[in-house]
This record gives sequence, structure tokens and C-alpha cells, in this order.
Amino acid sequence: MSGFITLTPAHDVPVGTMKAIEADGHALLVANVDGEFLISDARCPHLGGHLAEGVLEGSVVTCPRHHSQFDLADGHVIRWTDWQGAVLSISELARHPRPLRVYESKVVDGMVLVGSEKPPAKTP
Repeated sequence: MSGFITLTPAHDVPVGTMKAIEADGHALLVANVDGEFLISDARCPHLGGHLAEGVLEGSVVTCPRHHSQFDLADGHVIRWTDWQGAVLSISELARHPRPLRVYESKVVDGMVLVGSEKPPAKTP
């Protein structure tokens, strides 16, 4: 994506909620965190869960599939999965933790716009 693209009216994403939106052929997640709109990929980088079906707590989204957690402010991994022990170790070898892609956002005339991808967060 180049420049800013209009996604949705700001009032369609109330504070504390999130919404999946397709823009320019790309599935995005828009979250309203205390009036600030945070935008990321709509799919979890762990195993592709639909993040809009997960839980939003502050700026942290939890994937409904394996409970991976990411901070939408910068995309960093908080928890890669809720698996434990050997299963977690094998999972991390097969699909190593990586940040969620996040994007610039702004609100103009009551509309949420998405811009360029932000630099990737460092992984643990």
C-alpha cells in the first residue's frame, strides 16, 4: 500500500472493539484503543487465526486459535502460543515467533485511514 487508504468510518469501530476490513486486496484489523486507531494484519502470523474473532485488552490482541498475543501498538509478540513444554519447543522450531505487521493510521473527517507498514518490532 502506498499513501493512505480510507478504511471505515471511525464510529463503526467503538472504543474497545476491533473490526476486520479488506483494503486494496489486503485483510486488515482495525482496533480502537482509547480513541486511537491501531491497524494490523487481520491474520495471526502463528497459524493464521482471524484476530477479529479474538480478544482485545488495551492494545493487546489474543488470537482465538492458539492464544498467541501481540501488542497492536508495534506488533511485538507477547506470547507466541499457550502451548507448553515439548509441544511449544517444537512449535517454535517449525514456526518461530515473529511480530504482527502493523500500519500507520490517521483519522480524517471521521474516516479511519491506513498508511504504510511500520518498521517490524523485535522478536524475543
